[in-house]
Amino acid sequence: MKKIDLHIHTISTISDYEFIFSIEKLKEYVQTQNINAIAITNHNIFDLEQFREIDEALSIDVFPGIEINLECGHLLLISDNNELDAFNDKCQQVEDKIVTAEDSISIGEMNEIFHDLSKYLLIPHYDKKPSLRQEKLNELSSYINAGEVTSIKKFIYHTKNADSLVPVIFSDSRLTEEISSFPTRQTYIDLQDISFAGIKSCLNDKYKVALSEEHGNDFFQATSDGLLLSTGLNIILGERSSGKTFTLDKISEENENVKYIKQFSLLQNDEQRFNEQLATEESRVTEDYLKEFKEVVDDVVDIDLSAHFREMDDYLSSLLTYASESEKADTYSKTALFNESRYALKDLSNLQKLIEATELLLENEEYKEIINTHISKENLKSLLLDLIKKIHTEQEDKLKQQWLNDLIDNTKRALQTRSAQTIIEDINLYQIAIECKKIEKFSEVVELLKIEKNIYSKDIGKFKIIAKTKQYQGAQELKNKSGRQWRFASAFQNYNNPYSFLCELKNIEQLRKTEYYKYFMDVQYQILNRHGYPVSGGERSEFNLLNEIKDALKHDILLIDEPESSFDNQFLKSEVNKLIKELSKEIPIVLVTHNNTVGASIKPDYLIHTKREIRDGEVNYKLFSGYPSDKELKSTDSESINNYLIMMNCLEAGSETYEKRRSDIYEILKD
Repeated sequence: MKKIDLHIHTISTISDYEFIFSIEKLKEYVQTQNINAIAITNHNIFDLEQFREIDEALSIDVFPGIEINLECGHLLLISDNNELDAFNDKCQQVEDKIVTAEDSISIGEMNEIFHDLSKYLLIPHYDKKPSLRQEKLNELSSYINAGEVTSIKKFIYHTKNADSLVPVIFSDSRLTEEISSFPTRQTYIDLQDISFAGIKSCLNDKYKVALSEEHGNDFFQATSDGLLLSTGLNIILGERSSGKTFTLDKISEENENVKYIKQFSLLQNDEQRFNEQLATEESRVTEDYLKEFKEVVDDVVDIDLSAHFREMDDYLSSLLTYASESEKADTYSKTALFNESRYALKDLSNLQKLIEATELLLENEEYKEIINTHISKENLKSLLLDLIKKIHTEQEDKLKQQWLNDLIDNTKRALQTRSAQTIIEDINLYQIAIECKKIEKFSEVVELLKIEKNIYSKDIGKFKIIAKTKQYQGAQELKNKSGRQWRFASAFQNYNNPYSFLCELKNIEQLRKTEYYKYFMDVQYQILNRHGYPVSGGERSEFNLLNEIKDALKHDILLIDEPESSFDNQFLKSEVNKLIKELSKEIPIVLVTHNNTVGASIKPDYLIHTKREIRDGEVNYKLFSGYPSDKELKSTDSESINNYLIMMNCLEAGSETYEKRRSDIYEILKD
């Protein structure tokens, strides 16, 4: 087996962050991590002079490569090192085409530059951002050798998935003088002697890639000092202050996307703190459930029906008066412009929002990969151009209408000052009708919203999370919702009349307009135990542990430090152990314990024992590891320690204590 890392950066480019490469650190990295081959793959650049310097400094195989911005994704293109000058010329063409971080070349352009792609090793970002879209992967399928992923979890998933590319995991490192620990992301390949052709062959076969040298994909290197862990469930045992937490901290620091549940962090005896967390979750569920209703409220909040009714009264009065004074009609009042209506000016706000949204899609970097999967950059630019043309046309028409309105107003004023005829008031009957209909529909929506129902339910172990809607029962509940000493008595009197209630909310000056929607319907969020009652103080901690563990699947590694410090054995055995075993099938788990219910009953895949030693006046932590069934656990320097004694001392307070407890207490009780 050979250990390779084919993704190393040595130059800071426009597609990268600032860093100063250290060739000495690279030499140390290769030596301490026992790496057999590397590739230099800078973003869209190949530095031939630097490559030769690195190749000469290292005693291992170094391959020339480049990480190309391709079709809005990234792709490693690696060459054999026998045509360096020609490869350098081709990479220069890539550099000339990519002048900003947002630029990328097409597959066609890459073909024109590199010609025969079968000569190279092509490894796209696969389960790693920014990934190459599936349609582009299909287009390059004849040439792609493997797909780069970001974590052990993803590596294992794609190894098992028959439809996935061969997964590889590399450091993607930038080795500087400042780094304190080396990356552990490398791939083993089943190869006797390193060669470019041999690497290509291995990366086309899932059975020839692995996470570890001796244990295949069942183990991986977790820290730069060589700690191997099972990709399943690992238990760390050791006496007090022997380095257990130190080891967890080191695993956490040297790996990405780690879920770390620290000792005592889940104790929730503080009722106020627990309720604050509950309120946060309640607010989130409320926001999700009422987000469409909020848009409805925002659409009607500025409608003033009273003002419309006054407009109607004034209009009808002026119309009746005008009709009754027909005999007073004169030359001025008989002109067409005397009672001419103004143009209703078009609202262009939605068109402006469309332009802003399209600009956001074009400029967004965080989700560029997803956006470009569905809408090409060219189509977005074309859409933006058409929208801008449209708004210019609409704005021009609006300016013309405004000019005509001003002309009509000036003419009407001149005519009306010379006539004794009553003027018919201006009114937009269509707009009034639309807004009255909106209020009618708004009231219907509120009545439907007030039907009480369960809107969310989730089981976590023996607990159930539920959220249900509930009508407010009084002004005090509205006041509690606000969290302020505001008066809601007048508002609540109109609670059953949606529009009147909204108007009363508007009268509370301190209440923000964006918050009105929350006062039409309450959402109650509760955590219940198996009996259907709200959780007690002790149950809060149990719930939090289960909730945190459930959340672990969003991460790549789960670390748990002594859960027994906060929980009883029955809960650990019936709830925690079962959940941890299930999760360990999906992600690596490392658990520190002194408790036999967890340490032994859970049946881990691998054991690590920590031992504290003093060397030259300094504290050192030594690690021994092995399978639970092994007679002895071994350290990296081949020192052995008896597994039975470790289990007895760490989980049972020693074999003598265990035997005495069993004979003096349990056997007596049994008999």
